[in-house]
Amino acid sequence: MISFLSRGVPSIYRDRDRLRTWLTAVARDHGHRIGDLNYVLMSDRELLKYNRAFLRHDEFTDVITFDGSSGSGPRGTEVSGDVLMSLDRIRENAGHYESSVQGELRRVMVHGLLHLLGHSDKTTALRKAMRAQEDKYLAHY
Repeated sequence: MISFLSRGVPSIYRDRDRLRTWLTAVARDHGHRIGDLNYVLMSDRELLKYNRAFLRHDEFTDVITFDGSSGSGPRGTEVSGDVLMSLDRIRENAGHYESSVQGELRRVMVHGLLHLLGHSDKTTALRKAMRAQEDKYLAHY
């Protein structure tokens, strides 16, 4: 089940059924199925609290992912978790990258899912590879 939530900011999710179908296909392409996946939009300030508390980073970010997977489900490996996203960063990045807000929202959403699927962006090479994966799946949206 994929949920789309907003905490203290307007919901900007569009065409939720299409988003669910797309995200499910990304997981399936990695040999996984979706368990419980929550996308939560919030403000910079709210996400900063999580960044400080759980990652010990004192800076704004666009997305933080919390893996809630417990391993194998009845039909294969399930991916579950919470993807916390800053609406402020999404809007700012959309302007910076000359993208639509909806396009940047989808990029952040798939980025979070890719983390849950085992991708990392800790080095320059890994960031480049992850960006290529994002672009691949965004093209399939």
